[in-house]
Amino acid sequence: MLEGAKSIGAGAATIALAGAAVGIGNVSSPSTHSVARNPSSAKQLFGHAILGFASTEAIASSASTTASPISSVS
Repeated sequence: MLEGAKSIGAGAATIALAGAAVGIGNVSSPSTHSVARNPSSAKQLFGHAILGFASTEAIASSASTTASPISSVS
């Protein structure tokens, strides 16, 4: 029973980290397109993109730290 719970926790963490990767792609793609269309707005868009990356990475790190105690239960 405990091994099954560990596997479920590890799977949930993997899904959360995959979602974070998709989130980073969703942040960087529009930013790249916007800079390609209007290069003069690159400085302003860079700040917004970094904020988006940081919030996405915060969700990813909280998912991995939540899952690590689950997988280390003996």
